[in-house]
Parts: sequence; structure tokens; C-alpha cells
Amino acid sequence: MPISAAALAQSTPAPQPAGSPAPQYPAYRINPGDQLEVYVWGEERLSREIRVLPDGTFSFPLVGRVQAAGQLPADIERQISVGLTEQYRGQVPQVTVSVTAPAGFQVSVAGKVRTPGSIQPGRYINVLEAVIQAGGPTEFADTSNVTILRKQGAGIERIRVRLSDALRGSPNDRDREGGLPQLLSGDTVVVP
Repeated sequence: MPISAAALAQSTPAPQPAGSPAPQYPAYRINPGDQLEVYVWGEERLSREIRVLPDGTFSFPLVGRVQAAGQLPADIERQISVGLTEQYRGQVPQVTVSVTAPAGFQVSVAGKVRTPGSIQPGRYINVLEAVIQAGGPTEFADTSNVTILRKQGAGIERIRVRLSDALRGSPNDRDREGGLPQLLSGDTVVVP
């Protein structure tokens, strides 16, 4: 089922027990490889399913090349609406962009895990969930010294994470207070 721009921007996770803060998820930004549905109301001939190319763009009729990577679905709606203004004398039809498959949201898990490689979780996950999806740590993994490598412009940011307590089923207060960072698309988790 497609996820509309409004739903992505305003989606909230399941209710949390009283007294615990609800996790905050950022609005979903489009990634190369994502499948989008673009619907132009009243102009079915323009409506279509589109896959975002590896360069982060896609072509749309009467508009041309649209830069999608890093954009919110609402940003793409505005780009297409602006591109269509020259084609209509009156008001431009409503444009809706939905993410039908967030296939471009990928993270990699490397090092001492049972099945290292890339995963496409389809939702936001934290570092512990990524390690679990990679089969969990191997017997000799150093889970107290896990590193997240995150691209930041031309450089790489290193985020150190201690997973040992959480993996034993007894996370400490620091783990609950942000010790389990949420991953972004393109992150690599290294378990030494």
C-alpha cells in the first residue's frame, strides 16, 4: 500500500507505555532505488509508478528531470506542480507522491556477525535491530565497541555504540537515552 507524503511526514509509532517517551522518527527522505507513485488528479495519463535512478533523479512527462534523492515526497509534489504550470492555463491539478517501496533505504552490517551484508529494512531501525537482522553477533564479537560509519559530505562520521548490555537483555539507562542510535540510509555498522 502506498505511503502518502502527508502520512510519512506525520506518521507516529505505536503508543508507548505511560512514562516512556515515544521514539521520534524523521520524515522519510527519498533514496535512489525507491519506488514512487506519482498521481496527477484528473490527468490519469500523467500518473505512473517511477523508480528513482541511482543518480537520485527520475524523468516525468512535461516536466523533465526531477531531483528526488534527499527530498520529502511533498518536495517532489511541489517540483512536479511547478513543472506543469506552463502546460495549464488555469490551476495545475493536484499532484500526490507516495512511496510504494522504500527499496533505496539500505544499511550494511560488516564484521563479526552471522550474515554480513546489506539489508533493506523497509522502515527506520536502530543499530541493535540491524545487528539482529544480520543474524546477530558471532561468538567472538566485541559488542561493546560497535561503530557506525555515516557519510557526511566528503567525510565519514564515526559513531561508537556499546551493544553488550542490550544484547544480554539488560540495557542500561544510557542505552534507553539514545545509546542505540537510529540508522540512516547508507550507514555501515561494523562489529569488531
